[in-house]
Amino acid sequence: MLVLCASSLLLTARGTAADATAPNTTQPSETGKRAPWQVRFTLGPGDTLSFSLFDTNESTRAELTIGPDGRVSFLEAENVVATGLTIDELRTKFDAELGRFYKNPHTIITPVQYRSKKYVVMGAVANGGVYPMDRPLTVIEAVARAGGLEAGVYQAGSVELADLSRSFLSRRGEKVSVDFERLFQRGDISQNIPLEPGDYLYFALSSANEIYVLGEVGAPGVLSFASKPTVISAVTSRGGFSPKAFKSRVLVIRGSLNNPQTFVVDTAAILAGKAPDFKLQQKDIVYVSVNPWLKAAEVLDVAGQAFLRAMTVQVVSDKVGPIITEPLIK
Repeated sequence: MLVLCASSLLLTARGTAADATAPNTTQPSETGKRAPWQVRFTLGPGDTLSFSLFDTNESTRAELTIGPDGRVSFLEAENVVATGLTIDELRTKFDAELGRFYKNPHTIITPVQYRSKKYVVMGAVANGGVYPMDRPLTVIEAVARAGGLEAGVYQAGSVELADLSRSFLSRRGEKVSVDFERLFQRGDISQNIPLEPGDYLYFALSSANEIYVLGEVGAPGVLSFASKPTVISAVTSRGGFSPKAFKSRVLVIRGSLNNPQTFVVDTAAILAGKAPDFKLQQKDIVYVSVNPWLKAAEVLDVAGQAFLRAMTVQVVSDKVGPIITEPLIK
């Protein structure tokens, strides 16, 4: 039989009501603290450095850019891996390499321009794309740099085109606890958190007619909203259930990512003709799990992360191509 459970569950444990009133401990106002990526600031492709030798007859000074392969050469030290190292670590490495040609060399390396650290802003902004993190930035600053949120005209008035309830900030594949509705509509500056390299900001379009079918289906992804869509028709359109799919409890997520409404659908009963199909709405997320579960909370976070990954991969692949922020070099 078809089981429906409507609940107000948060996407992650970090998004509880208590968190909404607690002070944000990562705010830029705490000027005495630095994020881990700032404490150990590493180099990468695109960074430009100035090289010279101290107290030698060599007067060579060169501004060199770390190549796409993460390597840089200076004098006799060729193809030295720089990616993932701090300036001090790279200096030590060059001293060792040049020590084969000079007596007690002391390499002087100073930064000229940082271009390796990047973040992405996509969706309902004026100028979406990949931006260099050339200085510390907050969410508002990143949106402003992208030209602001898109707006349209309706009945002689300006309307926002971004669906803030379904927008998100993804970091290392996981959703960061930030409420865009509170930030942009209520002016709650506690939600204006600092960005980190590799962050992905996505602002959903309010006009998007889509359904998201994820998890154990043949082709997880986005499905254009059709007339009277149902869970079974949506799953069928994305390749059907995989052999590992747990059909007795399919999760449907509706509404805000921060405070979603959830429905549990017994598709096994529907396929057996014992229950009617479940009708979907625009922007619903259908998640098919591989493991049995009892409560929506058990898979809600996993479903949410699957949605973030799917949207990140699709939008970035369509608009800007693959992005590698910290390539591994051996």
